[in-house]
Amino acid sequence: MLGGLVAGLDALPAWQATAVVLALSLGGAVLLELVGVRLARRLTRRTETTLDDIVFEELRVPLVVTVALAGVYVLTRVESVATATLVDARTLSLFFGRPSLTVIVLVWARALNRVVNRLVEAVKDRGDRFDFAPVFSNVWTLVVLVGTVAVLLSLWEYDISPLLAGAGIAGIAIGFAAKDTVANFFGGIALYFDDTYKLGDFVVLDSGESGTVVKVGVRSTTLLTRDEVLVTVPNSVLNATRVTNESAPGRRRRVRVPVGVAYGTDIDAFEDLLVDLALAESLVLDAPKPRMRFRRFGDSALEYELLCWVNGPTRAARARHELNRVIYHALDDADIEIPYPRSDVTVREADEAATDERRPPGDDAVAGGR
Repeated sequence: MLGGLVAGLDALPAWQATAVVLALSLGGAVLLELVGVRLARRLTRRTETTLDDIVFEELRVPLVVTVALAGVYVLTRVESVATATLVDARTLSLFFGRPSLTVIVLVWARALNRVVNRLVEAVKDRGDRFDFAPVFSNVWTLVVLVGTVAVLLSLWEYDISPLLAGAGIAGIAIGFAAKDTVANFFGGIALYFDDTYKLGDFVVLDSGESGTVVKVGVRSTTLLTRDEVLVTVPNSVLNATRVTNESAPGRRRRVRVPVGVAYGTDIDAFEDLLVDLALAESLVLDAPKPRMRFRRFGDSALEYELLCWVNGPTRAARARHELNRVIYHALDDADIEIPYPRSDVTVREADEAATDERRPPGDDAVAGGR
């Protein structure tokens, strides 16, 4: 199509060809801005989603710039125009043709990068599957950057074959040198597809570290501990270890409060008392209803466990603290004994112990028979 247009313009005088091309490019740009843009804006306003608005806003400028600068590039390809100028065709292309295409490439690269980044910002809070979207946003930015550099080098007729060969060798070297970074990157991708956790989840690692997920990056994941300390964990470590997500599949978590009472206690009254205490605690949910479980006959106590639910894993420790306090006071007021292990110690006088040590072994039997 471009070849046919250039052939048709070659038949015209230089000034006529220039006027036709500039009229088409500038007129097309103005027409696109006044008519096309307004029509597209009306169509996007009728939809409920805002994603099409983002795409329209970011692609508007590249479209207008492309239509406007396309005429400049076409003029550098028209022989009648090139011969009518004071410079040769190569110089005309060097100072007008290639720069116009360079501007078009840069404008489109920026627009495509911003489209994806804004779409990621718009959808990352819409569901669990979009929590790792920032990872792909970073990858897309890298792809656009590398692709733009490659297109510009090719446009300016730089031979990129040596660069590709060198990049291959450098890639192998960098792969060995930055193997941990590569492992962290692919570890983050694996965590996304496994749907291990999302922003705001409370996770416990196999190493004992725990915290709320506050940031998910290409290289690492950041946890906010209960001590208000940020802990950065490499994604490769998270991908290789066992991660307990206490916020999934639901936010509520069960709290276990072990309680022991003395043998001979009225267990029916005891169970009712603890269930009522749990129901009266504001941190404990009414459904599922708290319940008592008789676990075992201990050495010195009847071992029970109070089971109840709280709205979130971060409330479990506080609920357990409050329940232990009210249970202790309630059992004390009800004269219900909380047994504890006891040891009997026999103390003998020093003289008696020395006499026993000097006594022959056979004397014990004789003394016992007397």
